[in-house]
Amino acid sequence: MLRRCILRCHVSSCFVSSCFIPRCFFPQCFVRAAGSPAAAGSIPPLYGAAMTCDCLRPPVPLASVVLKVFVSGLMCMGAMVRLANAQSAWPSRPIHIVVPYAPGGITDSVARLSAPKIQEALSQPTVIENKLGNGGALATEFVARAAPDGYTLLMGSAAPQTLNQFIQKLSYDGLRDFAPVSLINTNPLVLLVNPSLPVSSVRELIALAKAQPGKLNFAGAGGLTQFSGEIFKHLARIDIVYVPYKGGAPATAAAVAGDTQMTFANYSDALPQMHAGKLRALGITSARRFAQSPDVPTIAEAGVPGYVVDSWNGLFAPAGTPPEIVGRISAAIQQGFLDPALRRRMEDIGATPVGDTPEQFRALVQAEIQKWSQFVRDTGIKVEQ
Repeated sequence: MLRRCILRCHVSSCFVSSCFIPRCFFPQCFVRAAGSPAAAGSIPPLYGAAMTCDCLRPPVPLASVVLKVFVSGLMCMGAMVRLANAQSAWPSRPIHIVVPYAPGGITDSVARLSAPKIQEALSQPTVIENKLGNGGALATEFVARAAPDGYTLLMGSAAPQTLNQFIQKLSYDGLRDFAPVSLINTNPLVLLVNPSLPVSSVRELIALAKAQPGKLNFAGAGGLTQFSGEIFKHLARIDIVYVPYKGGAPATAAAVAGDTQMTFANYSDALPQMHAGKLRALGITSARRFAQSPDVPTIAEAGVPGYVVDSWNGLFAPAGTPPEIVGRISAAIQQGFLDPALRRRMEDIGATPVGDTPEQFRALVQAEIQKWSQFVRDTGIKVEQ
């Protein structure tokens, strides 16, 4: 009894496996069943294929097989060369930095200060695009789904990247769907109170809140502006009420007008009101005092041990962006941030410039995600967006 021959091929090379056809290349090859007399002829093993065949027609010449292997190999090498050339030619068109918030805020400002340095280093225009919506999640998701070619970047911020995924349903992961490029800046928030409130320190504010549970309120715009207050409530063990507003500026204006007694605001939003005496700064949310306002203590040292909330902005590319491209953008940021004039301009708006490596930035984002995940799980805090 005769059965069709099955070619058993143990080929590991990519170009060889793509070359061989998935059937025996001896068109009329048959092999005898087990126990039948020995085959009329034996074909020597070829690249791991071993057969004993009775062939009704002559086999395909070995030279033809080798030619197929050679051509397939050239095709694979050609594809790799084209990929390498595409990366070496990058960038060949403008680079877009997507900002999740409106012009004029801290995230938009640091993006516009950083963009000329990227443009200078990479010799391509760098365009800022403001894409507002869903507390920053709209722009963040847009970049997560963009082509990983280095032409679409995100000026990310702390809440959409590390916090929001734990308190609202999002279609992206703040770390898995991105390639961190560089931490651009850190910036603290400030605990501000209306001057009519009879307190001049964090300890006095806590004492007043404990004496009037549920009577004091604070303005915020979701994200860290609310989360800072929720953490304050939790650690100080007080009952104060959150009042949501559409943005940081309206929230700060509400505290100025006395519609709320206090607010947690980005330093850039707080600075004009502090200088004008319209709001009183009681504490900074960061771990250390801020150089621009050295007389304002940290909330931790002012009466709430362990309190630290840092806001930041950082540049991200979509996951899958070639490491060589990520490295070039990061190097442009790091070099650009050596400029003393740029550093002063960032500090003037309440931002501390950083400019670190992709590995360092990834470690920060990972640590932030773990921190907020644990805190939300432990406290059950719900943050409005």
